[in-house]
Amino acid sequence: MHSGFIDLASLTPISPVPGCRLRTPYGENLMLSYLEMDDGAEVPLHHHPHEQGGILLKGRLQLTIGDETRTVEAGSLFLIPPNVPHRAVAVGPAVVLDVFSPVREDYAELTNRYIPPASRWTGAAGDDGLR
Repeated sequence: MHSGFIDLASLTPISPVPGCRLRTPYGENLMLSYLEMDDGAEVPLHHHPHEQGGILLKGRLQLTIGDETRTVEAGSLFLIPPNVPHRAVAVGPAVVLDVFSPVREDYAELTNRYIPPASRWTGAAGDDGLR
């Protein structure tokens, strides 16, 4: 748990999927997630019980929330209710700041519990990657 000012460079990054690195400082009820994505990196369709909001700080993303997909640019804001499937693909390098409430317990433990591993994700039409 952190409080006050945070030195992002001092935080240990995790890579939930190839091409993605995130650092996740958190407090008692809120977690920040600074996500760096390489061009073409994909966070496959997944869901979790946490509410999620975010802002795209740099780059472009193809973002799917529920049944809607949009290409968003730096400055775009989004809100994802709990348990709603969502996916992101970087269109060029991208940086996203996400906020989770409550704290994602898996990220707090520097692990990933909700995003399917690349070996389980086929990306085939009609395949939601949730197994």
